[in-house]
Amino acid sequence: MANLRFQVVEEAFKKKPLEVIAPVERPSEYFGKNVFNRAKMYKYLPADVYNKLIDVIDNGSRLDRSIADAVASGMKQWAEENGVTHYTHWFQPLTGGTAEKHDSFIEHDGKGGMIEEFSGKLLVQQEPDASSFPSGGIRNTFEARGYSAWDPTSPVFIMDDTLCIPTVFISYTGEALDYKAPLLRALHAVNVAATEVCHYFDPNVKKVTSNLGWEQEYFLVDDGLYGARPDLVLTGRTLMGHDSAKNQQMDDHYFGTIPGRVQAFMKDLEIQALELSIPCKTRHNEVAPNQFEIAPIFEDTNLAVDHNMLLMSLMKKVARKHGFRVLLHEKPFAGINGSGKHNNWSLSTDTGVLLHAPGKDPESNLRFITFIVETLMGVYKHNGLIKASIMSATNAHRLGANEAPPAIISSFLGKQLTTLLDHIENSTDEQFMLAGKTGLKMDIPEIPELLIDNTDRNRTSPFAFTGNRFEFRAVGSEANCASAMIVLNTAVAEALVSFKKRVDALIASGKEKNAAIVEVIREDVKTCKAIRFDGNGYSDEWVEEAQKRGLDCEKSCPIIFDNYLKPESIKMFEDMSVLSKVELEARNEVKWETFTKKIQIEARVMGDLTMNHIIPVATHYQSQLAKNVQNMRQIFSEKEVNELCARNIKIIKEIAERTQIIESGVEELVNARKVANKIENEREKAIAYHDTVEPLMEKIRYHIDKLELTVSDELWTLPKYRELLFIR
Repeated sequence: MANLRFQVVEEAFKKKPLEVIAPVERPSEYFGKNVFNRAKMYKYLPADVYNKLIDVIDNGSRLDRSIADAVASGMKQWAEENGVTHYTHWFQPLTGGTAEKHDSFIEHDGKGGMIEEFSGKLLVQQEPDASSFPSGGIRNTFEARGYSAWDPTSPVFIMDDTLCIPTVFISYTGEALDYKAPLLRALHAVNVAATEVCHYFDPNVKKVTSNLGWEQEYFLVDDGLYGARPDLVLTGRTLMGHDSAKNQQMDDHYFGTIPGRVQAFMKDLEIQALELSIPCKTRHNEVAPNQFEIAPIFEDTNLAVDHNMLLMSLMKKVARKHGFRVLLHEKPFAGINGSGKHNNWSLSTDTGVLLHAPGKDPESNLRFITFIVETLMGVYKHNGLIKASIMSATNAHRLGANEAPPAIISSFLGKQLTTLLDHIENSTDEQFMLAGKTGLKMDIPEIPELLIDNTDRNRTSPFAFTGNRFEFRAVGSEANCASAMIVLNTAVAEALVSFKKRVDALIASGKEKNAAIVEVIREDVKTCKAIRFDGNGYSDEWVEEAQKRGLDCEKSCPIIFDNYLKPESIKMFEDMSVLSKVELEARNEVKWETFTKKIQIEARVMGDLTMNHIIPVATHYQSQLAKNVQNMRQIFSEKEVNELCARNIKIIKEIAERTQIIESGVEELVNARKVANKIENEREKAIAYHDTVEPLMEKIRYHIDKLELTVSDELWTLPKYRELLFIR
């Protein structure tokens, strides 16, 4: 077994970069090649059908099913010209991933042969089996009917030989069983609420769009080494493994030269992503060894979410071609940085970005401050719910680990904006200005003047304002962005509705419009002040301060999920027509059950690895040392043996003590699982796994990691961190 590990490591270091042949065109020329975008719609659809479909996409008009056949016909013609033989409704169930069932175009022609057909009925609606997807009790196993329905706002695309149609997924009784349906409702809610507020400043605004730009962090490990680590294969993270002597402490990997094999992977990935209209912009080495990032230009939130889900699938496929495995788990390795997915969120209209402050005229600044403050109001009022939207069994390992934001939601605004809000709070002025970028001259003649933003950055802040957007940094790398975007957009929509209602009441009482707006803003600045924090989010002092401010400081993942079912959360979701109480209760059942299953799988894998790998290897090495001591006794006196073999005797004792602790720990772990498994209530079961099972795993891991340093390297069967993290 040991020789196999060495062989796998040796092969990994010998691998050469795979040559990637890029298209001869510039990226802008093959961008969207595999997407049924507007240009292709215009080419393949009749003019009247094209206009009606564009009206649906741009203006939210209801889809006229009478045009569905013509749209399907045009899609089929384009798809077949590109070698497509199948189609699928591509949706995002509550598993956290994507789902697809492929059907071919062929149908009976009534003459004993076959014909390729694709009707509007098949495009608009399908009936996938809903019984095996998580439903949180909404659907019984024997009630299998569910519907997927086409989302025209997210373009159809081609993957291999299949036409993929983005859809929502709902139950027979109408409840959402996916992430897209409530996301679309949340985006509609914030559009309506924000548009009405925009009319205070510009009556011509027709639509407000929620924008999202995600930053996808990930690890790459060699395919062979991945296969030799059952914990990575089955759980996505290493359940054991001692720190490498060198990891990220030299800060030399961040923004460093991208290794050749990785560069080839990135190039291949970007080409295929661009062909699917995913606007990849940035790639670089991240902080931890073998950790990287890819980020696109911002898009409409619905499309950005779809593109992120598509990219995560594409990454896994392309990585295997290059001899890698992608790790999207938030914390695959202990002792080094985990991976997040920063969600850069903003609002925009046909007239510009709402969170951009030109700093030139009072009216524009008043609009800017309005949307900043009401965003903070939404985040303040629902800070526990915002945290629940990004919490999971996997992301819990990353948050608050001095590498990511703490598990307390706060917002960093920067000195200039903070000063302005303080001024609004404490003054009676009805006009205020915010400076734009200022110049910073450097004493180096060759370097031009730098334009400095009106905010700095604070990497410890979960929700930081960064110039024209908020960066929601707490989202986990393997998460569906929709979870956070549903809550954030709904919370902001509710805040804007409340804002407008109060402003309208003041205007109705005779107050001038701008004076009414400023009065309500001043009131809200005071109300949400507790959410603003520009200091060090890692400090113990902040935890104490956050508790004093009344912010949610809970760390237990299952209990954090309770925020979804608080009266104020249910009221918000129902008032904004995003999720019903029944849907919220069902989703929480899924969240608790998913948490339990993830920890359950990890515990079982740890038990298996411990008893099948760690204990046998440790006792085998112990036997070798014992035999050595025994042989020495045949040559030397007992006194000499005690002196010459002191180290071996010490190691023999240490192995005996640690293996005994580990074996008893595994037995205790199994018993704890058995007790927890008997709990019928999903919430209580999840809490039991969090409180009793997880701590035992950490205790077992501590002693396994110590054994890794003690046992002979040639006997250790599992690839070590120094091998997993430094493939070139």
